Amino acid sequence: MPAHTDAETAAIDQVVTAFRDAHGSEPAGVWAGPGRVNLIGEHTDYNDGFVMPFALAQQVTVAAGPRTDGTWTVASLQTDHPVAFGPDDLVPGMAGWAAYAAGVVWALREAGHRVDGADLVLSSDVPLGAGLSSSAALECGVLTALADLNGLEIDGLERAKLARRCENVFVGAPTGLLDQAASTLCTADHALLFDCRSNATEQVPLALGDAGLELLVLDTKTPHSHVDGEYAERRASCDRAAELLGVAALRDVTDADLEGALTRLAGESDGAVLQRRVRHVVTEDDRVLRARRSLAEGDWTGFAALLDASHVSMRDDFEITVPTVDLAVTAAREAGALGARMTGGGFGGCIIALVPAGSADRVAGHVAERFAEAGFGAPAHFVGVPSAGARRLR
Repeated sequence: MPAHTDAETAAIDQVVTAFRDAHGSEPAGVWAGPGRVNLIGEHTDYNDGFVMPFALAQQVTVAAGPRTDGTWTVASLQTDHPVAFGPDDLVPGMAGWAAYAAGVVWALREAGHRVDGADLVLSSDVPLGAGLSSSAALECGVLTALADLNGLEIDGLERAKLARRCENVFVGAPTGLLDQAASTLCTADHALLFDCRSNATEQVPLALGDAGLELLVLDTKTPHSHVDGEYAERRASCDRAAELLGVAALRDVTDADLEGALTRLAGESDGAVLQRRVRHVVTEDDRVLRARRSLAEGDWTGFAALLDASHVSMRDDFEITVPTVDLAVTAAREAGALGARMTGGGFGGCIIALVPAGSADRVAGHVAERFAEAGFGAPAHFVGVPSAGARRLR
């Protein structure tokens, strides 16, 4: 196994100690499921398009060991109370944070896999509510642990689908496959080009350090939710536009077809809105594919311009940014970022900014100053390091 970072070593020690204290024995092993940042490709997933996430170093760490009584226990160092559940408790709609772990057991069993009882102790350093997929990190970390404990041979894509089924059906959150695919399939020092129609993947080198660059991830601390009316409205608009254009999904409208498609939508009562939504999705898909080329060629200037263009499209055409996010992007560019954009579903959450190596703290400091001037709360930040997907740590 690769050498652990200091943060991983600390997390391993914490969950192993907590497991010993709770259960009086050593865990059978320690596993991890990472959070993710979407580098580019927003709201393209449910339009059968392209996305390009990478896994973060921030992750959910899971110490686990088998039980012989057919029940499961799950405890988190970030919560006060452990939760126990048995087979009869595995009913979709279960409330509370432990539903994400219980839902993984349910999804595995529903798919025909034998899953014996287990004790699970978790710790997470994935920021909550920031659009960095803390829930997918938990699901994929637990799933990886349970697969190993039960000797299950399940490939990475199928693991992502099982984790998504947990979230969609058991928990009740209507996410696509992006989050779970990133958490299971990403590799270190790469972004993942993911085709949301075919599920084809490509590892795209993301050699930031070699280029003298780093990626600032800045959390605006603006509440962020996928399960709301705005998200549903955007999705419904895309579905309606695809139907009017006679295509299965907006992925089928190419950049070359765009002007003709916009003209066809002009006569609808909601035509102006539909035109903006379609323009974003079509151009965003094109930006993802152009980003792959830019990264392959080491064209960081071109890649940075795609980040900027993506943000403008999300702001003006898809209308999913908010004042804190827009100010963060503007301030990051003022402080020397080569390019910046909101990342995630919108209406809050994080931005990413491509900055010279060693300048992330300075750029983030300027954003914090501009937030204070505007009367916004202080943001948080870290450097996003493209990391490995869900895996066993020890």
